[in-house]
Amino acid sequence: MTGYADDIALAHRLADAADAISTARFRALDLRVEAKPDLTPVSDADTAVEREIRALLVAERPGDGLLGEEYGEQPAVGPAGRRWVVDPIDGTKNFVRGVPVWATLIALLEGDRPVVGLVSAPALGRRWWGACGAGAYAGPDAASGEPIRVSAVRDLADASFCYSSLTGWEQAGRLDAVLQIMRDSWRSRAYGDFYGYMLLAEGALDVMVEPELSLWDIAALVPVVTEAGGTLTDLAGRPAPAGEAGAESSAVATNGRLHPEVLARLAQPTAR
Repeated sequence: MTGYADDIALAHRLADAADAISTARFRALDLRVEAKPDLTPVSDADTAVEREIRALLVAERPGDGLLGEEYGEQPAVGPAGRRWVVDPIDGTKNFVRGVPVWATLIALLEGDRPVVGLVSAPALGRRWWGACGAGAYAGPDAASGEPIRVSAVRDLADASFCYSSLTGWEQAGRLDAVLQIMRDSWRSRAYGDFYGYMLLAEGALDVMVEPELSLWDIAALVPVVTEAGGTLTDLAGRPAPAGEAGAESSAVATNGRLHPEVLARLAQPTAR
């Protein structure tokens, strides 16, 4: 394996614990949902999952830092500059409405670089993971994972294009560019959140773009996409994600072959 084998194994154990909590609360009649200050929803499952992951990491990796969406930053006490980044439930809006497309995202960063990433979507019965130098895999669990690889599509006319909300792209001043890519692509769909990136890593689609997301939204996706042979940058072509806890980033993920064209097209602002 690689030097990250123990970290991957730990990420799977964290995901196992998270899945046990989240699946028990999915579609629960007594699920409690509140609005955060930014008006996005948070459920009792989000907070319970993050608390459990934090407790396990304190026990198993007490020197590592931790950033979670719901409870913020816990600085590292060791010298290695290692930090776990966790989104307890990515796709909370789906979760609270009973849509099964949601996942727990777990990443390990060394400095600002994501070196391990795991995405667990128990309602879909699927998990994806990757680590630098170890490749990318998918399957129902660690024991049954199989290698995954991005597609070989070279022309946008043959590509399946995935995007996040059109209102977000309008606010980013790139709606016209996104709409034109949709017109020129073979197929376009908005699968949302983590799922488009994982389908990209599997070769099921070819481009996934998102105008704004936080570190915990993207950190776990990077090792999976890149180890599967894909490219993931921001709109300026810089490697994603931004390393700061409060920083927002954009994301352009492709099979690599389509990346220059997609970046060039998205660089054109919407005419006012």
